[in-house]
Amino acid sequence: MDNLLGDMERALTVLRNGIKNYLYGDMPEFTQNLTEIATIESAVRNSVQEIEHGLYTRGYLVRFRGDVMRLLERFEHIVSLVSVDLVQFEIESPKIPLELRKDFIKLAELATMTVEACVPATQAFFRDPDSVPENVSKVYYFDHEAVKLSQSIKRKVFHDMEYLKLSEKFHLRYFALHIEELSSAAVKVAEQLSVMAIKRSL
Repeated sequence: MDNLLGDMERALTVLRNGIKNYLYGDMPEFTQNLTEIATIESAVRNSVQEIEHGLYTRGYLVRFRGDVMRLLERFEHIVSLVSVDLVQFEIESPKIPLELRKDFIKLAELATMTVEACVPATQAFFRDPDSVPENVSKVYYFDHEAVKLSQSIKRKVFHDMEYLKLSEKFHLRYFALHIEELSSAAVKVAEQLSVMAIKRSL
């Protein structure tokens, strides 16, 4: 599980760097980010398979086998979202106006911080279940901030940038929404951990 969480954190770092590299036009580095995320995605699949094998061949956490499996699915989904986000930047090549560059970088930071907050929350479930509620509260905080910024970007695009075509506005909204979706996926992890912690306390 620690290997899986470590790989997920690496994926988040690659996403942040990848978006910065794309926005600042460093395409060689961005291409390297795409290669890195593909490697990490493969490592995550291997870690998940190893954990699943352990759940079925060893006797620990039998009560929580189904819950841990759902947790693993959510982690895999997050890494998949990171990969999809970067690939979509490469495929669709969105034109991000200069005045939105910092906003998109900040949105990526907030979204990844939401996921990063899931790491200590997950570790807490296995080591100190009583501290799970305190840890997941950070997930909700960063998600709230990410949603606020994403809405601010969309409002700015549709209300203030009259020089953009409607198709360009939709394109920018689409990318803001996809980055925001990462924090929503982290909330699902937090919800799953909360349920698991409650079950463990019974």
